[in-house]
Amino acid sequence: MKSKSDVTIYDIAKSLKISASTVSRGLSDQQCIREDTKKKIIKAAREMGYQHNTFASNLRKRKTNTIGVVLPRLNSYFQSTVIAGMEKIMNLEGYNLIISQSQESVKKEITNIETMFNSRVDGLLVSLAYDTENLKHFDFFFKKEIPVIFFDRVFEHPACTSILIDNYKAGYDATMHLIEQGCKRIIHFGGSLIRNVYLDRFKGYKQALEDKGIVFRKELVFTSMLNEQSGFDLAEKILGMDQLPDGIFSANDTSAVAIMCRLKQEGISIPEQIAVVGFNNNPISRIIEPNLSTISYLGQEMGEVAASTLINKLNNTDQENAKTIVIDHELIIRQSSLRNSQIR
Repeated sequence: MKSKSDVTIYDIAKSLKISASTVSRGLSDQQCIREDTKKKIIKAAREMGYQHNTFASNLRKRKTNTIGVVLPRLNSYFQSTVIAGMEKIMNLEGYNLIISQSQESVKKEITNIETMFNSRVDGLLVSLAYDTENLKHFDFFFKKEIPVIFFDRVFEHPACTSILIDNYKAGYDATMHLIEQGCKRIIHFGGSLIRNVYLDRFKGYKQALEDKGIVFRKELVFTSMLNEQSGFDLAEKILGMDQLPDGIFSANDTSAVAIMCRLKQEGISIPEQIAVVGFNNNPISRIIEPNLSTISYLGQEMGEVAASTLINKLNNTDQENAKTIVIDHELIIRQSSLRNSQIR
């Protein structure tokens, strides 16, 4: 007995006593088929368990209507909002997303990219892993002229467009705010300087110090994976310092909150003794007490812009062909960084 998964258009044609070509046209919703015949075909296909071979059809069209998305982490609030923005645009345009995560590993990223290529995706949306140093694993896509869009964590390439914020200015704004609140011994807690986002935030931090005549101290700069544990670890280092810092600029909110929690456990007053600014405006920044000052930029907007840019490239409507698109950011000032009782 034939299983449902093996049902073909010939089986449907035989059951309805019509030609296979008529069944094919009916399932394709072609106008040349009478409406009542089309309904009979669709009804029979459902009852018999017919499954349309989308992959074979896409091979014939040389288009899969599928977009690959490669992210560092799926458990990131920011990245989840980015995906929401991408899905909004892609669904409207009739595309599906295949989503994978590199887990902050270039080795996993390489595997993901190869899988996407073998899945014949029409294009790629990528935020790079923590330790990615070159784009050799994207050569399959570049040679076939399959469009690749980088977002947030980007790498310059003549064939690609990057969607990001001005991380240099964001780092500068965060640090300058701490300085204006009276901080002079400010820790910068960032990620790998291989990645544009962390390098530029560090450069902004350093420039703000220089502009205000504050000596840059290497011993106040720390890098890590910027997760909860690394925040706790840095707090322990701070507690062991002979001279405490009076400000902390953390390159993400998760680590900033972990630092605050540990310091508060040891009786450190925030912001009176140590003022803190984070990055990303994660919902946790509004839950921690005192609420965390942070840099905000809209992940959904970034996802929508990245997806729209890719669609334009696929449709050959990207007339400007911009290499870099910058999304706005905002410094949100809350109690964790204020040395007075009122938000200014």
